[in-house]
Amino acid sequence: MLNVFLRELKRLATTPIYWLNMVIGPVFCALFFTTMMDAGLPKNMPIGLVDGDNSATTRSLARNLDAFQSSEIVAHYPSVTEARKAMQKGEIYAFYYIPKGTTHEMLLQHAPTVSFYTNSQYFVAGSLTYKDMRMMSELMSGAATRSVLRAKGATDGQMTPYLQPIVIDSHPIHNPSLNYNVYLSNTVVPGLLSLFVLFVTVFGIGSEIKENTSDELLATASKAGSWNKTQTAYKALFGKLWAQGIIFMFVGWALMLYFYGYLKFPCYCGIPTMLFVITIFVWASQGLGVLMICSLPTPRMGLSFASLWGVLSFSICGMSFPVMAMPSWIQGLSVLFPLRHYFILYVNCALDGYPLLNAWPYFATLCGFSLLPLLFAPRFGKIMREVAYAP
Repeated sequence: MLNVFLRELKRLATTPIYWLNMVIGPVFCALFFTTMMDAGLPKNMPIGLVDGDNSATTRSLARNLDAFQSSEIVAHYPSVTEARKAMQKGEIYAFYYIPKGTTHEMLLQHAPTVSFYTNSQYFVAGSLTYKDMRMMSELMSGAATRSVLRAKGATDGQMTPYLQPIVIDSHPIHNPSLNYNVYLSNTVVPGLLSLFVLFVTVFGIGSEIKENTSDELLATASKAGSWNKTQTAYKALFGKLWAQGIIFMFVGWALMLYFYGYLKFPCYCGIPTMLFVITIFVWASQGLGVLMICSLPTPRMGLSFASLWGVLSFSICGMSFPVMAMPSWIQGLSVLFPLRHYFILYVNCALDGYPLLNAWPYFATLCGFSLLPLLFAPRFGKIMREVAYAP
């Protein structure tokens, strides 16, 4: 196995595509996402305003909406059609529509309707601008009610139960600044690392088939010329995985030290715990990669399988949409994605500060993925001996 390990290290060092996928790609992705979101929450996202009423009340509403941190009114449009066209062109993320007579209807307590439109193709921008415009509408409604109550002679103390019957005291735990960099980078970057691991694992085995070097690999793994097929297959497979896994492990450690040491992201469990978690995650991704190439033993099909499964993991891991709200069959399918289990362990350990064993089923599942090469080594040996490359 040591001979295979040294042979694989030589292949990795002399083939530029390995450097691109194992070192340059993960490091670039980490720097790209963390610097893109270094300000935390997006600010001053452009929105439009269609003010058909043009009263002092609606102008005050526009000034207050413009004062929100996430939104900035960059243009006033004469009609909904013009605002819609601007949103379709990508000039604004949303627009707020106030119909004519809104102030008059509001003072008469006739419940006027205001509308706001968001572009949900941009998930973050659409969500944040929607929140600001909805909050502004509720404040506008409260201001109108306050004006009516004051006209009837009510004091501030008497108005409070009507204006705000329930006082909300919000305390976001572990990420009080609602920093998107903390939440997204800690999941997206390891997910991309897992994608690179899948690619390299599948490509590393598939290239042996494509380049017709599988006999050379098995010969390197054999001991003193003996040809025990099972032992040789295990040595050949684990020698390759050992060389790739060590490099990916150090890259993963570098990413964790960058997140929790340099950027000071919250890590209430301690950095050593996250170093251990990312190591198991890398091994789990390698195990899944072995399953992929052994199931579809051609480089083209194996890489297609890896890319499809790796990209789907971002949607199904629970990072952008809770798994518990997905259909039951998708909830069951989510356990087949290592990123799902890493995400739960990251939240459990780094954000909540609980011990690793508090989420032991997810840790055990990652360990199960890591052991897949033990099951597929005989299949790997058969592929190396019998499968010919088919373009």
